[in-house]
Formats: sequence, C-alpha cells, structure tokens
Amino acid sequence: MNNAAIAASGLRKAYGDKTILDGIDLNIDTGTIFALLGPNGAGKTTTVNVLTTLQKADGGTARIAGHDLTAEPEAVRKVIGVTGQFAAVDDLLTGAENLELMADLHHMRGAQRKQVVGGLLERFDLEGAAGKLASTYSGGMRRKLDLAMTLVTKPDIVFLDEPTTGLDPRSRRTMWEIVRELTADGVTIFLTTQYLAEADQLADKIAVLDQGRIVAEGTADELKRRVPGSHIRLRFTDTTQLEAAARILPGSTPDDEALALRVPGDGGSKFLRDLLDRLAAYSIEAAEVSIHTPDLDDVFFALTGRATTEAVAQ
Repeated sequence: MNNAAIAASGLRKAYGDKTILDGIDLNIDTGTIFALLGPNGAGKTTTVNVLTTLQKADGGTARIAGHDLTAEPEAVRKVIGVTGQFAAVDDLLTGAENLELMADLHHMRGAQRKQVVGGLLERFDLEGAAGKLASTYSGGMRRKLDLAMTLVTKPDIVFLDEPTTGLDPRSRRTMWEIVRELTADGVTIFLTTQYLAEADQLADKIAVLDQGRIVAEGTADELKRRVPGSHIRLRFTDTTQLEAAARILPGSTPDDEALALRVPGDGGSKFLRDLLDRLAAYSIEAAEVSIHTPDLDDVFFALTGRATTEAVAQ
C-alpha cells in the first residue's frame, strides 16, 4: 500500500435504486498501467468520475497519490489528468492555441508556457499541424492533442477513459506507444477500455468489473489461466512418434494431419517440465512445443457471460 498511486476500499455509488458501484477495492502501484474492463453499464466511467472527484461516492474510502479523496479533493486534482471518451479540444482554436489555453488556465506564463507547449507539440508529433484549426484534425490527431492538453501540468496519475474508441488501428497503436512512454517516465495510468487487445498489450494489471463489482483481478496471463482451455501443443515429425505420445499422455487429442498432439494443461513450467520428462522416458521427442491459453475475450465472456462491444461489432 505504501507504493500505491491509487488505493480504494469499498467504493459505492448508486442512482436512486440502481447500484452502479457495489463496494469495489483497488490497489494500483505507482508507475504502472492498470486496465479496468467491463461491459457497457458495468460502472467503468462512474469509477473514473469518482476517483477524479467529478462525482462523490456514497460510501468507501480512497487515496490518490496519498491524498484523501473526500477530505483533499483539490490536492487530488493537482496530481491527476483526465482524458475522456471524446476529445475535449476546442475546434475554433488551433492545436497550439488549445495547449496555450490549458497553460493559461494553470497560470503558466512567458518562457515556461512556451517551453511546455513546444515540448508537447514535439512529443506528440503535432508540430506540423500546430497552426491548423483543431476542427481539421483527424480522429487520431484530436486524441493526441487531447492527451497533450491533459499533460500540460505533468500529472502523476492519468485517467484514460476509453481513449482509443473510434480510432483506426494505426492511430490506436500510436496511442499505445505514448502511454508506454508515460509510464517509463513514472506516470501511473488508469485505463478503461473495451478493446481487450489494448488491455492485453498495455496493462500490468487488469480488473474485470461487472454489475458494479470487480469479479477478477490480475495480470493478463493470470486471468487467462483461470479459464479452462489451456493446453500444450506438441508437433512430431512422423506418425509413429505421435501415436506413441498419445498412448502415454491420457486425455490428449491427436491431429493426424498436422502430426500434432493437444495436451490439456496450464502451461506452467512445472507442468511442461513433467510432460517433456515423460516423453523423454520413452525416447519420444517433439519437434515443436507451444503453449496455448484462452485470450481475454474468453476470460471476459467466462466472467461476465457477455461478449465485449468490440466482439459484437465484428
């Protein structure tokens, strides 16, 4: 807990009779990327709104960068940055003017303002478009400008609420690179997303939120191992070796055409070592060994009973 950028316990939020957050706990280390997954209506945006002081929780406690969320909201706001689902840029201003406006709002003047704005334009590769109206920017450029505006104050913690929604794959990957660079600089990222590949690629830790409760938490690999379907695939050079391996490995499934054998297992080092030792005892050697685990789509469906919006759209 001493290294926690965000520590929350029993957070609750309801609107009338509808419970949105039903007692969630969080413990997010400094300088890491945390991803909160969940179907539409699970409470992801409400969680962000509560932790960023935009809404008050009905119960529970939280500390953001060491500051009490309820008792020190102003101190919390000084150490965080927030980027929502839709870019909050002013279309009537240029890219540079949007950044200058943010700098002005935080009382930056003269050389400091120029240095901050110039540095962010360079970092986000927006120098060439700095003098163009934001209304002319592509979706990816608008997202980059929005995040750049969030970073004017150099926050310790950045909340990204579905930041790549609607972006093309190339723009999404550019945003991923920027997020990784931020954590390399020590910034903590709280990410909500419905793109499971995004969480898989970026997050050090993932939590799945469903009906206001966190139903699972861990690394991507830890979550995948919780879902049945993990197996080892052994490929052989001839049918004799394949048939021999199938006989000594009960529960395995041979694929005669591919000369491969599917062996149920969690893919852990001990399981794999024992498996290869059993083959070696019979002088059987696989030409290729690979570990297969369920992906986050499988995890999400198993935990919530629903596919993600991304999967439905496809």
